[in-house]
Amino acid sequence: MTSSSPLVGHGQPAAYFTFASLTELGVPHATTTRHCPGITSFAEPILPEAPKPPFRSEASEVLGATGLEMGRVSYARQVHGADAARVPAAGGFAGLVDILVTAERGVPLAIFTADCLAIVLCDPAAGALGVAHVGWRGTVKGATQRAVRAIGEVGGQAGSLRAAIAPSIGPCCYEVDEPVTAEFARAFGDRWRAWATPSRAGRVMLDLWSANEALLVEAGVAAGVDRESAAVHRVPSRAFVLVSAGQSGPPGHARRAALRPGLGVRPALALPARPPPVRITLP
Repeated sequence: MTSSSPLVGHGQPAAYFTFASLTELGVPHATTTRHCPGITSFAEPILPEAPKPPFRSEASEVLGATGLEMGRVSYARQVHGADAARVPAAGGFAGLVDILVTAERGVPLAIFTADCLAIVLCDPAAGALGVAHVGWRGTVKGATQRAVRAIGEVGGQAGSLRAAIAPSIGPCCYEVDEPVTAEFARAFGDRWRAWATPSRAGRVMLDLWSANEALLVEAGVAAGVDRESAAVHRVPSRAFVLVSAGQSGPPGHARRAALRPGLGVRPALALPARPPPVRITLP
């Protein structure tokens, strides 16, 4: 089962979006846009031999308003693969992987995307959280299924998972040709054709959303998938980074965490000059 939730933009233009389904679970989170200051992941690639946190103080100031503990962010050097890592308890660099999981309370996970999917998996009862960077290569390599298994390795249960797909390239605009379709045929047989619409000669419009939704359900995500996904050209700015907190709490936890003294984050209402949220309902 797939559902659609509204994106809530923060700022004008939006510096980041939040998702209704994750907010209801009490998970502090944000999907940033190119208007969010202080994100260095693309301008300064992460070097495994000398990793530096990809968020400067300007980003911490803005994103701290969501309840995220930006001093504990865990991140990776993404390689378009299907390997997973349980992140360090204190956060920080997690290796050359595309899937991050944790059961540590308050450790945010960061996934960096342009067109690729960022998939969030959360087991509220177990306090287990995972994020995955999945493009066409990750899809055919089994990254989505590996993410579900990795959540199980930190105590989550596939049948209890809530899943969401962040803004990413949509079937409206993702045209591919034989080198990609050959890999899909190798990995999935003829079933990949259900995720494609013929385009120009030798080309198809590929639906990575539907492909990965199907793979999540087959991996045991019984609650279905919240399609937070919007084609990147249909939101005010392309989403570059997905950040999500390390453990969920009861509804309203995100707001309480943002206001609780001693966490080193700004109150939710302290974001400078922030206009009322802008809601965008997705099809």
